[in-house]
Formats: sequence, structure tokens, C-alpha cells
Amino acid sequence: MKILYFIAFVAMLSVILPGQTIDAQIVKPKEVVREQGTNRINNKIEEGVDEGFNKIEEGIGNLFKKKKGQSTDEEGEDEGNSPAERDEMEGDERPATATGSKQKLESYTQYDFVPGDKILFFDDFSQDAIGDFPALWTSNSSGEIKTVNIAPGKWFHMNGEDGVYCYTKTVNFPDNFIIEFDIIPDAEYSYGMRLTLYEEDPENAREMNDDLFPGKSGMHITVKKDGWETKGYSNNPNGEWINGQASKNPVVTEQPNHVIIWIQKRRVRIYHQGVKALDVPTGIYAHTRFNRFLFSGYDTYSWPMIANLKITTAAPDTRSKLITEGRLITYGITFDVNKADIKAESYGALNDIATVLKENPAVNVKIVGHTDSDGDDALNLDLSRRRAESVKSELASKFGIDASRMQTEGAGENNPVAPNDTPVNKAMNRRVEFVKL
Repeated sequence: MKILYFIAFVAMLSVILPGQTIDAQIVKPKEVVREQGTNRINNKIEEGVDEGFNKIEEGIGNLFKKKKGQSTDEEGEDEGNSPAERDEMEGDERPATATGSKQKLESYTQYDFVPGDKILFFDDFSQDAIGDFPALWTSNSSGEIKTVNIAPGKWFHMNGEDGVYCYTKTVNFPDNFIIEFDIIPDAEYSYGMRLTLYEEDPENAREMNDDLFPGKSGMHITVKKDGWETKGYSNNPNGEWINGQASKNPVVTEQPNHVIIWIQKRRVRIYHQGVKALDVPTGIYAHTRFNRFLFSGYDTYSWPMIANLKITTAAPDTRSKLITEGRLITYGITFDVNKADIKAESYGALNDIATVLKENPAVNVKIVGHTDSDGDDALNLDLSRRRAESVKSELASKFGIDASRMQTEGAGENNPVAPNDTPVNKAMNRRVEFVKL
């Protein structure tokens, strides 16, 4: 029967394809089948090789995790792994942060700064429409507000070639302040983005300043793929650069990075990924009085995004506020969006408060959580309660403060300290208060 089918198949090919030999008619379909089979085998081989490499990479990753877990000299964590794996990993060299993973508060013990009780500037671009250039900024290039799939909120995409992006208003920086922002470097990010703080020249005041060294004097802070660089400058005839650089804990591309810069007179400290990445004791000219800032990029094909830019005073007198005045407002204890999880960079503020409470064992406090007016009233009230409870829990479990000395209360949006009409004012209303009992 098979022979009959074969003869019929050959006869059919002879009718359909006259003028061709039977050999050609039969061999070509075989070649097609052979080629398809070869392609399938190659695809399977490639899949197997990829799977093999993935397993090798996974094995190497596990090996490094075990090695890092053996060291207890340095503090840190891998935020992109499971909680059990993160407990095993320590050290400053950590993989990229994974969005949504929970940070461990105790891993940030080198965060010795404490944000002050006054917000000087805040912009989360919430007032700007998606696709627009932010209203309070100007540039010699292009940019737009976007959302991203790896982080909440709105992001300012500085996507113009060699662009300079200036905040259009002045800010009265004190001698001691902290500037924070989130940045997502793109895949092509290399030399990096530069934040420039400067003192404007009143004789040549400009809303848009694209000078290489703007103003009378200032400081460049370059956020590079392989580290950090600061350059204090002065535009007087005898001015020279004051350089500082470090390669510790650079930003991770295609991931949100939270950068914190503490300026204390002439001293410059940069914090990232749970450690102090750079400390320059005299990185700024003594006569400089900052009042303007801008961002600029020098990677021709790199366009990072920034969000949640905040400037606060630094080093509040916690003892005087809490013990003498009886009320301490802190913006140094922060939380994940719409959650009661305390962010790891809150360590400094909590440690400062715990120190005062330990030195004054007779003092009891009430911890009050506050929110802005965005969202549902009842949900805000519940959120503020849970956040106050989280603060109490951290102070008790991580810092050894007797839980009986602390009460908690949630005020929600009911006691604002500013109108809920601008990003700055909303940021002022999102706070934690400690009230002496």
C-alpha cells in the first residue's frame, strides 16, 4: 500500500511540474524538510545554551551571595533578591535595586545625616501634565513629563541632546542643607548627569543659564556610571577648581536610584545605596552663597529621568525641639507611596530621636502621623495611623526604646501646616510629629 501511495505521489508531481525531473521534484521537498528540521534543532540548541548560561549565571550569583553572607565588616543589602537571600548578603557592592522590594532599615547605619524641619524646595512634577515640559523649569533643549513602569509618580525626562535644565526661581540655601532626588539613568548612561549649585551674578542674572561655569561661583556634582565627581569653582580671576571624586556605589542604570547630597558649609557628602559614597571636607569656595541650581547632561546619547527633588535644612536641634519646646516635626522619616513601610534612608532621623529619648528616660511621647489631602479622607486617616505605629515599632525593635513610653495617633489630612495647593506645601503636610507628654 505504501508503494502505491508513493507511485501516486510521483505521478502527481509529474503532472503539476512538467519539464522537471522526478529526481528534482522529490529531492527539493526533502531539502526543505531537512532545512526546517535543521533550523528547529539549531533553535533548540540555542534555547539550551541560553538556559545553560542562565543556570551558570544563577549559580555564580548564588556563590557570590554565599561569599558576601560570610562577611560582617560592612553593611548593605541586595534589594533585588528574596528576603532570605538579602539577609545573607552584605557589603557595598550590591546589584541593581528591584522595584517593589522591601528595604531593611538596619542596613543604612552609615546614613548619619538628619533632614531639618523646614522644606526649602520640593518638586515631584505632580502639577504637570504627562507629555508637557514642567512649568517651573526652562531649557535650551527638549524634555517632557512621563510615567515609567518600574517606579511610581511622574518623571522629568531630560531627553534633549546636551541640554541644560534650569529651575526658574531662586532658592535661599542656608549654610547647612540637604538635597535629594531620584534618578533613572538610561542604558547608554556613561559620563552622567551634572547637578550644578551656584551663586547667581546679580549683574548678569539669567533665568536660563547655559554657561559651563554659571554665576559668580558654584559647584558641579556629576553623577557618573562609575562613580561621583565634585568640582567647586570660582569665576574670579584667580579662581581654580576644587576637585573631589570617588567610585563607591555608583548609580545603577535602568533602575531608580535615590541620591542624597549633604552640604555643610564647605563640606560635601554624597549618600547612595545605604552608604556614604563621597566625603569632600573642603569642596566649595568659602565665599559661595548658593541661590540657583540646574541639571545638565554631557552624554550625547543619554537621557536620564529625575523625580522627587527635595531640598531641606539639615541638622535640626532635636533635643531642644522635643524636650524644651515639647514638639518635634520631622521630614526625615519617609514611607513608600500609600504604604506604612519606612524607607531605609530614615535611619538617621530615627537614630537622632532615639538618642534624645535614651538620654531623657523620663520623657514619654506621642507619635502623630500626617498626610496631605490627596485621596480619600478615611484612607488617609488609616494610613497616618499605620505610619505612626510603624515608627513606634521601629524605635522599639531597632533602637531599644520602651514601647510603653510611646503612644500613636493618626491625624490624616486634618491638621495641615500649609495649604494643599502645591507640591511643596503637600510635602510639608506629609510629616511625622513627636509630642512630649
